[in-house]
Amino acid sequence: MAKTKTAYVCTECGADFPRWVGQCSECKAWNTVSEVRLGTNKTATTATRSGFAGVTQAKVTTLNEVSLDEVPRFSSTFKEFDRVLGGGVVPGSAILIGGSPGAGKSTLLLQTLCRLAGNMKALYVTGEESLQQVAMRAKRLGLPMDKLRMLAETSVETICQLADQEKPQLMVIDSIQVMHLDDIASAPGSVSQVRESAAYLTRYAKQKGVAIIMVGHVTKDGSLAGPKVLEHCIDCSVILDGSSDSRYRTLRGTKNRFGAVNELGVFAMTGSGLKEVSNPSAIFLQRGEEQGNGSVVTVIWEGTRPLLVEIQALVDYSALANPRRVAVGLEATRLALLLAVLHRHGGLQVSDQDVFVNVVGGVKVSETSADLALMLAIVSSFKGEPLARELIILGEVGLAGEIRPVPNGLERLNEAAKHGFKRAIVPHGNAPKQTIEGMQVTPVKNLQEALDAI
Repeated sequence: MAKTKTAYVCTECGADFPRWVGQCSECKAWNTVSEVRLGTNKTATTATRSGFAGVTQAKVTTLNEVSLDEVPRFSSTFKEFDRVLGGGVVPGSAILIGGSPGAGKSTLLLQTLCRLAGNMKALYVTGEESLQQVAMRAKRLGLPMDKLRMLAETSVETICQLADQEKPQLMVIDSIQVMHLDDIASAPGSVSQVRESAAYLTRYAKQKGVAIIMVGHVTKDGSLAGPKVLEHCIDCSVILDGSSDSRYRTLRGTKNRFGAVNELGVFAMTGSGLKEVSNPSAIFLQRGEEQGNGSVVTVIWEGTRPLLVEIQALVDYSALANPRRVAVGLEATRLALLLAVLHRHGGLQVSDQDVFVNVVGGVKVSETSADLALMLAIVSSFKGEPLARELIILGEVGLAGEIRPVPNGLERLNEAAKHGFKRAIVPHGNAPKQTIEGMQVTPVKNLQEALDAI
């Protein structure tokens, strides 16, 4: 009998160790190294016999001999989904979609496959739900049910054998955490099972030219469950976010070998499933008739398009020894940095004030183009004076109080002008060479000039 091999793998970064250690030396995480059983070489033998994991004849070539033809794609029937994927689904690609429970992952994929099943062969593999449960959801959403092929199975080898008979062009695995390989002794959902199952399915997708979408669970901190190597072996990784108190869902790409990363797609959850939101800026700018203190609109850049969001700030006297600094949708460390710059170069002392900042609509802002808008919103709340309703503000703020330009400045201003904004405060480096119809642009070089402008 072949001896089972054992390894110690970090569940955060996938690093291997010869023995158990308390802290991973690669990612510095504590108590993330766990023992996994790698099994025997029977898995590789089985894969070779199945005909899709065999060794192919390699050939060395020069870079200029590589074909530059456009990669063929097919639409997912959702423009927002296609945008995040880089223009559509690439045959033979392995896609991982993650999200919290109830975000709408299964709903989105079921809608996609039911629509595509009329024009191509599609296979939906469910491991967590029964076929009756999936059929009940499809009937409730009013989806066409006569073309989509279904399979309830958790064995990866069995799934691939049946897929050889069905020959689908698109296959969904819901979810990768419940799949298992027979030759690995550990339970489904363990590090070794998730890693090897994903690698097995990815090999199958490459050899057979089948696009495979795998559903992945997320942990408490929002990252994909399982080892980090799960994201390394697939071609595209997207996250579907959405809070329980909001009907809107955001689909964001975190890795894409066939397109740009950080693309954002917006959906609305309705009684008939997920609906596309073609103009997300209009949703995030649903403000009241009266302009309140500490509210300002900025333009962030998501993937390949601008997005208008409203930033709110509330500054209030604090009786605590250490005033609170709370940031929702923004980085807390960035807020502390900007408050120090505001004190040093703007003369605004908030050391005895609680500061709360929020991005309306649940959007997460990670770029620095919202620095100036955030600081002026804090000033507006502290002074108790509202900013102009038709004012747009953007710019990065340096530690010396200088206002630095942001990329795609002209496109951001044009998007703001389309939504009726008539005045803009921008970095001097983003001042447009030609006037924008209906908009007055005020370029500023430092924080003091921005404060004078408002």
